[in-house]
Amino acid sequence: MFDELTSRLETVFKKLRGYGKLTEQNMRDSLREVRRALLEADVNYKVAKDFVSRVEEEALGREVLKSLTPGQQVIGVVHEELIRLLGEKATGLKPSSKPPAVILIVGLQGSGKTTFTTKLAVHLRRKGAKPMVVAADLKRPAAIEQLKILADSVNVRALVPEKGESVLEAGPRAVAEASETGHDWVLFDTAGRMHVDEEMMSELSQLKELVSPHEILLVLDGMTGQDAVNVASAFEKTLDFDGAVLTKLDGDARGGAALSLRAVTGKPIKFVSVGEKLDALEVFHPDRMASRILGMGDIVSLVEKAGQAVDAERALEMERKLSEADFTLEDFLEQLKEVKKMGPIQDLVEMIPGFGKMKRAGLSLDENALVRVEAVINSMTPRERLNPTIIDGSRRKRIAKGSGSSVQEVNKVLKQFFHIQKLLRQMKRGRRKGLSFLPF
Repeated sequence: MFDELTSRLETVFKKLRGYGKLTEQNMRDSLREVRRALLEADVNYKVAKDFVSRVEEEALGREVLKSLTPGQQVIGVVHEELIRLLGEKATGLKPSSKPPAVILIVGLQGSGKTTFTTKLAVHLRRKGAKPMVVAADLKRPAAIEQLKILADSVNVRALVPEKGESVLEAGPRAVAEASETGHDWVLFDTAGRMHVDEEMMSELSQLKELVSPHEILLVLDGMTGQDAVNVASAFEKTLDFDGAVLTKLDGDARGGAALSLRAVTGKPIKFVSVGEKLDALEVFHPDRMASRILGMGDIVSLVEKAGQAVDAERALEMERKLSEADFTLEDFLEQLKEVKKMGPIQDLVEMIPGFGKMKRAGLSLDENALVRVEAVINSMTPRERLNPTIIDGSRRKRIAKGSGSSVQEVNKVLKQFFHIQKLLRQMKRGRRKGLSFLPF
């Protein structure tokens, strides 16, 4: 996410921290590099210019140059101004006191509206709500079918207009049906075009009048940069949407849309889509995004992901096993499955402060490595998982053959596991002696 921008900013700040003494001139030179990095990330020119001016004014106003760590102080100011630029606080959906709450999901064709509609339904259901999705893009039959397939895959009710029924007829019917069936959110996947046109805007305006939406969310392709902001400006004039959604941020997004949107339109970013899976949706937190852009990681989001993926009772049982050094290959396999639930390993690593540099340095974690480890353990018998010391040469050959791997890979998995067991035993002994022991 925003790898190129993060890399450029890290280079600027490394140079800034390296100055023996920070002067107004070399600080301004560094901020000029920051502005260039923002422009290359396709941030609006005026937004980039105003941002750097505010950082300079704030830094000089705090007498940063006289501080003991001027470089770090400037980075702190940049972090604060980034949060301010991105919107200061998370908004999410406004609570609704009168169900069903109607959400109009609008945007251009190809921005990811249909997938986001289903992702939002999954997000709401996770919070205890009962959402329903409505296919309101009648110009493209494929969009109707796609929404129905996606909704069915996560057991969400999908309403499809009847034959010959217009969107303006189906809209009020969908809201009435949601009210009768106890659905508290109605999500409309509306029509999109390749570009903003009068016919689309007219239909959306009429639908807005008929269903009285609780909120209108504009879905924008995060990879299109400044073009996404131009689209938002056009929608803002006609529909006055409540907030934006940025999709495809797991791809090669440069950051221009995220950093320009609030300043240009005055509208907050409410959600970001960070993967293809239907649970890969996050509420947009300006402070966390600013930290990730500056390479500081995002531990809070990482903890939240873990909380969503890990069952509390199983976590307590695993904590007991770890504290008693009673950790088996069965437990090891269970932990691998829990980690996989949290999402791609590369994304998780980027949330750990400093680890994002590994990826930008050309180092990568092999996603398939977890799959291979899982295959090796699955090829063992229950007895072997409970007591891997019985796995001799012939058993290793059988496990390798069953998992489609080599004996060397089986040896590697066992070596890793025995190492973990050794560390756990050392930790247990350390606790008994009243020592504070860290294995790494």
